[in-house]
Amino acid sequence: MSEPPEASIVRATLRALVEPRRLLPILLVATPLVAAQVHFSREPLALYLGILMCLLFVGVAPVSYRVLFPEGLDLSHGGIRLLLYATVGSGVVLTSGFVLPKLLGMGPTFLTQRFNLAICGALFLVGGWGLGRDIGFEESLTKERARAARLALEAEQAQLLALRSHLDPHFLFNTLNAIAEWCREDGAVAEAAVLRLSTMLRSVLAGVRSATWPLSQELELIRTLFDLHLLRDPDLFQLGMNVPSTGLGDVPVPPLALLPLAENAVKHGPAAGHRGRLTLDVAVRDDAVEVAIENPGASKGPREGSAGLPTVERRLALAYGGRARLALASTEGRTRVTVTLPRSGPLPGVLT
Repeated sequence: MSEPPEASIVRATLRALVEPRRLLPILLVATPLVAAQVHFSREPLALYLGILMCLLFVGVAPVSYRVLFPEGLDLSHGGIRLLLYATVGSGVVLTSGFVLPKLLGMGPTFLTQRFNLAICGALFLVGGWGLGRDIGFEESLTKERARAARLALEAEQAQLLALRSHLDPHFLFNTLNAIAEWCREDGAVAEAAVLRLSTMLRSVLAGVRSATWPLSQELELIRTLFDLHLLRDPDLFQLGMNVPSTGLGDVPVPPLALLPLAENAVKHGPAAGHRGRLTLDVAVRDDAVEVAIENPGASKGPREGSAGLPTVERRLALAYGGRARLALASTEGRTRVTVTLPRSGPLPGVLT
């Protein structure tokens, strides 16, 4: 992931100086100095000279410090940069407080008195160091936070890749095991199942190569999975599907994100001896879509070491940044898993 281009030190420093948390303290210091310059001086131009000296400090001191010490105060260069910084400060103070008044023919003022001028020089050097150091620390903190955010996103993407590498073969192995069992019992059913599986695998391979695919494609895959089970035992369960005929093609979802829920519904419901009606309901709202799968048989909650429901929850949390919800309810001998997804799809830039 590429780093964002950095602004120049001068522009970045000047922008940081006009932020209220720095501008207000600067004004609190500069205003009394200018007021004292006017009060203790008889020179008509004393006010303008005081304002000029304050502006030169704000515009030059922090900038020069940051240009000379971009990584902070460092004396490893034999103090050359520190000497340059002191030279810049002395030059600005002497030019504005001594040379310029002489050129303009000004009389003595409060800030241009010899002792006070030395204090101005010290304020220039110390104030420039303090402001420049503060701005540098803030920029370093901002960069580290951005770097941490990028690393967190990369870590989430790595986790999503790991989840997908688990889910895809998990589905495949379960289906192949079922077909192997059918081959021993009913060749015609096994042949039909292989044809259905080949169609499913084409969809799965397309999903592996895509970050998202339409919800309608995910539901079609789930329907094929149910049909595979019913091929072997048409009385295993009664399937009821309440799916809108339109409006699902523009809802992007992570491929194979909901398929494990359908597998679980069959595995822990009809395949575990709980015969009855298995339903899939989809409700489309303005900003969300709700997918609910209900199967006969009461749920005992995720088993220790289970990779089904917890894996789906984790994948949805990473893909949607907490905007997706998964709820498990078990009442009256039935289990219902409801997934609510934003219609806008997964977070942009997240590999799902």
